[in-house]
Amino acid sequence: MKKDNQIYSVSPIFVLPEHQGKGNAQEVFTMVEQIYDDAKSWKSGTILQEKGNCYLYEKIGYKNTGTTKVINDKMTMVFYGNHL
Repeated sequence: MKKDNQIYSVSPIFVLPEHQGKGNAQEVFTMVEQIYDDAKSWKSGTILQEKGNCYLYEKIGYKNTGTTKVINDKMTMVFYGNHL
């Protein structure tokens, strides 16, 4: 589905533990970004306490927007964006 404003959101993806660390998530992001090649920017959020998720977003070029949302005392959402 193409968006008029060409700003797309990536929903959480989950990789089974036995398949983590093998580049699968990076490959999924590459595939999604190729399918929606008209995107001007991407946005997504993840759990701040999940350092591996934060590392993944930064590794593939997403920047921390500085926006966070405290869910409870053990979980804070952090938001990322990627402008193409």
